[in-house]
Amino acid sequence: MYAVIESGGKQYRVSLGDVIRVEKLNAEVGDTVQFDKVLLVSDENNVRVGRPYLDNATVSAKVLRQDKARKVLAFRYKAKKNVRVRKGHRQPFTEVEISAIDA
Repeated sequence: MYAVIESGGKQYRVSLGDVIRVEKLNAEVGDTVQFDKVLLVSDENNVRVGRPYLDNATVSAKVLRQDKARKVLAFRYKAKKNVRVRKGHRQPFTEVEISAIDA
């Protein structure tokens, strides 16, 4: 059984026990979060697709950690002008483990 959920403007294909990184959520480590924007649920026999979301379908997940991703460097320069700009960015994320898919 798997589902496709939407979180933070991105879509994720998840199954029971999967560990995924989503955009930062307002939750403490150990909390349980509910994803109610479920786009698709598939089991052995059938596939249910929402328009755009399925009614009465939720995916539960446990928050494992809150952290920041590795640093991404953005470098900008202008040729022959001695202009050099280097910026770094670390995107915050929430790591969750899928504990239940309720369709």
